[in-house]
Order: sequence, then C-alpha cells, then structure tokens
Amino acid sequence: KKVILYFFLPFFQVIIYGDLPKNKENVIYLSNHQCTVDWIIADMLAIRQNALGHVRYVLKDGLKWLPLYGWYFSQHGGVYVKRSAKFNEKEMREKLRAQVKAETPMYLVIFPEGTRYNPEIPKVIADSQSFAEKEGLAILKHVLTPRVKATHVAIDTMKDYLDAVYDVTVAYEGTVDHKGQRKLAPSMTEFLCKECPRVHIFIDRIELKDIPEEQMYMRRWLHERFEIKDKLLIEFYDAKDSKRRNKFPGKSVHSKLSLKKTLPSLLFLGGLTASMLLTESGRKLYVKTWIYGTLIGCLWVSIKP
Repeated sequence: KKVILYFFLPFFQVIIYGDLPKNKENVIYLSNHQCTVDWIIADMLAIRQNALGHVRYVLKDGLKWLPLYGWYFSQHGGVYVKRSAKFNEKEMREKLRAQVKAETPMYLVIFPEGTRYNPEIPKVIADSQSFAEKEGLAILKHVLTPRVKATHVAIDTMKDYLDAVYDVTVAYEGTVDHKGQRKLAPSMTEFLCKECPRVHIFIDRIELKDIPEEQMYMRRWLHERFEIKDKLLIEFYDAKDSKRRNKFPGKSVHSKLSLKKTLPSLLFLGGLTASMLLTESGRKLYVKTWIYGTLIGCLWVSIKP
C-alpha cells in the first residue's frame, strides 16, 4: 500500500521550508503528530534523500497487533513503547544498540507528544495544558506537551552514531473551519481522495552538540522546541494578516518527486498483486497470507518485541 501511495506523491503539493540535506544521514526525526498521514510525511522526506528504506518508527505498544504491519515494523527496526511508568527503557536501549552494532541506517521517527493532537477530543488538549502549567512549562495551543523519555533514550543510546536531529513541523491546509477553529487533520483516505492537498513542512536540522545530554535538561530543551512549533502553527492558522496564513515564515520550495523514483515500485507491486487477485488460487493465497501472516506476526511480536 505504501508503494502505491508513493506513486501519487508527485501529485501532492509538498512545500518545504528550512534545510533538508540532499544526502542520506543517520538521524532522529522529531515531529508534531495529528493523523496517520504524519507517518507518510517522514517517508516523503526520506525519499528526497534516497533514504526511504532507512525509515523506522517509535510506536505505541498497541500498534504491534496491527495485521502484518505490526510484525513488519518490529522486524524493520521499529521500537514499541508503553507510556509513563510502563515505559521499558532497557528494552528500547537494547534494540537500538543492536541496530547501531549492525550499522543499520537510521531514520528514526519519534512523535514526542505520545498521541495525536485531535481538536475533537478537547479533554486530551486540556489535560496536556494543565500538566504543562503544573510543571511550570509554557502552555501550548496547537501541539501537546511533549514527553521526553523515548527521545532521551534514543539520542543518548545513539549519540555517537547519529549525524543530526531533524525537528519537523507539519501543517495541512484546509484544517481550519469558517470560525477559524482547528479541525481534525485529514485521514489517509481523505488525503488521497482530495484534489491536490497541500502539505507544509518546516525542517530544522540540529547538531547533536546543541542538545543537552541529561534527561532533565533535555526535557526543557524538547519543550522549547515544541514552543517553536507552536509559534509556527499559530502563525500558520491564526495570523491576523490573512496573507500570512497557510504558510510558514521564510523561504519555501515546492518539492516535487520524479516519477522514476515511484513508478518502478508501483509497477512491481501492482503487477504482483494483480497476478494474485486475477486467479482463484491466487486470491486464496492472498487471503491466507493475511490470515496466517497476521497470526504468526502477533505470536512473534508477543515473544520478541
């Protein structure tokens, strides 16, 4: 499904601000989180650096039960984590160390908010703001208060292996109603079906030497990064001057992908899938792959996260 999606990426309007290096790097990618499309945004940027196969995710633990994909993410270097007191730091460090030892290319995606920013669930936003106030942190409007544990473990474990941290802020046009209030970000289906959706991506490449090492100080640093995100999004959604809305400040480029980066994969996967679905035996094999693959995958991730 991802490969098919990437064929359509050239038809999306992707507007990039800031500095996205042209060459591959080992990085941690920190982003605000609004919807499932956010996962694809990381892939969009990785494609532009010829690093698509390097993308790995830090995911909430419940996603490991996704049919087939839960197993795939785990085997592809993804890390499943539980929140708060149930967070298993040792397990995460061991998995990351194993990948560093194997010299695995690293484009590790982390959404530090821990859950999606959803305007239709105001209690989550209010609880996040109350926690920030209680802790003496700045109250954020368009993002949630970030959690530092996974970010700290990832940076601390791989600091000698990483080239940089990418601080990424994503905004989708058309997610404000007539009253100027935030709406739910697009689902994957909406994103694919709407005509020429525009995605704005602000990238700040941060050197490791500029990030505090101790968790207490990194927590403050991470919150400050999310304050910057919040200011960018306030400008994007709420600017009094309508000409300044629906864009981030600074220079931007409309970043297109050539078909040669996406068409071969589409033809290969499309041909393989079609050859299975056009025959009765192929359809049976397809269904069995999903059923038995899911069962085996769930058993595997429960034994070896």
